[in-house]
Amino acid sequence: MSFSTLGLSDAIVRAVTEQGYTSPTPIQAQAIPAVLNGGDLLAGAQTGTGKTAGFTLPILQLLSSDKAGQALKNKTAPRAIRALVLTPTRELAAQVEESVRVYGKYTNLNSAVIFGGVGINPQIKLLKHGVDVLVATPGRLLDHAGQGTVDLSRIEILILDEADRMLDMGFIHDIKKVLALLPPKRQNLLFSATFSDDIKALADKLLNNPHAIEVARRNSTVEVIAQKIHPVDRDKKHPMLSHLIKENNWHQVLVFTRTKHGANKLVEQLGRDGIGAMAIHGNKSQSARTKALAEFKDGSLQVLVATDIAARGIDIDQLPHVVNYDLPNVPEDYVHRIGRTGRAGATGEAVSLVCVDEHQMLKDIEKLIKQTLPRHVIPGFEPDPTAKAQPIQLRSGAPGHANRGGRPGGRGGQGQSRAAGAGGNGGGNGGRPANAGGSRPAGANGGNRNGSNASRGPRTGSAPRRDR
Repeated sequence: MSFSTLGLSDAIVRAVTEQGYTSPTPIQAQAIPAVLNGGDLLAGAQTGTGKTAGFTLPILQLLSSDKAGQALKNKTAPRAIRALVLTPTRELAAQVEESVRVYGKYTNLNSAVIFGGVGINPQIKLLKHGVDVLVATPGRLLDHAGQGTVDLSRIEILILDEADRMLDMGFIHDIKKVLALLPPKRQNLLFSATFSDDIKALADKLLNNPHAIEVARRNSTVEVIAQKIHPVDRDKKHPMLSHLIKENNWHQVLVFTRTKHGANKLVEQLGRDGIGAMAIHGNKSQSARTKALAEFKDGSLQVLVATDIAARGIDIDQLPHVVNYDLPNVPEDYVHRIGRTGRAGATGEAVSLVCVDEHQMLKDIEKLIKQTLPRHVIPGFEPDPTAKAQPIQLRSGAPGHANRGGRPGGRGGQGQSRAAGAGGNGGGNGGRPANAGGSRPAGANGGNRNGSNASRGPRTGSAPRRDR
């Protein structure tokens, strides 16, 4: 099967071919005709399956002519926003908009991306002129809506990308606010890695008689990824990681830590070992995050250390190594993490450094993926068999449950909204973690949206913090 047989124009197929793609992936082969049909779509696809092209290509095709069927004359004339893509994080938003730009280069369509962490005035200028496809994070989009700088009244297609992650991060209220700004008659596309009960509930409200496709088993792990566990004492994780990188001559290693502080500390430790590393997380400026990602993608940066949310949007076809320096608090995040390797048919390796504190987390992961992961003890790093487990510290002074990081108030260690009370990394029993993705730093007065704020006064209700 070729892209042209799916009903795409020569202009779009030409751009796709230039990127080195000749045959659609399974999600693309099913999603593209379904979207071109004009109906709503509920699509389940793991990361790395090509889902972004699965919706960008057909929406480019649908928008290539105006409502009267006339071909658009140029890229620069003022126009209304006709397609809106909502994503959970800045990095993913940038990645999606880049795909729209690349695949639409031979059409007369244009696009823009808006997210928090950068100045709003250049975005206002872009929106005033108008774009065909707008990619946005929910918080910044609502900021523009509140200022009257974005017009969503002529949206024809809405895409929710990584909808499960948006719900996990507490964006459901923001999504509902956005939906209220859209015309009722439109095409809706919902993409999710998993079909939880919450996703099904959202789909029931949002989608009208949708075409449903799923190209991977729910919560399955990609079979081309070699997974292994290295048992190790908690204080030997950093020496073991340095040993593995040097001994195996690893390059382009994506390392996941549980907290932003842990990411920063590990970067410093690796640097002292002569290993080039940078961190991306919510407390980093957008320019620092962009720089780190660019250097990692072009191979000039050996190690990228990331928290879960900040890593969304990392899309590298040949990423060979993912390391779980800390196991995730939520088992599903293990699937998301290791899915960053083994893409586009390539093989990849996912290594987890597991100490005694994380044994329950490991059991939960193996239960989810329905397999027992092989254990390999590295000579010289044999774990102490008498070591006792300690509570996982999910935020300063707040031990969390070893398996889920505290359910009340939200998934610990995973969300992007700020925890109630003082700022911090959230989790434990205190609800959603603060600032774990594309968010502003939370400090004592740092705009803790659910708790007290010295500069703004208290805020009532439980509305989650948005990615501005």
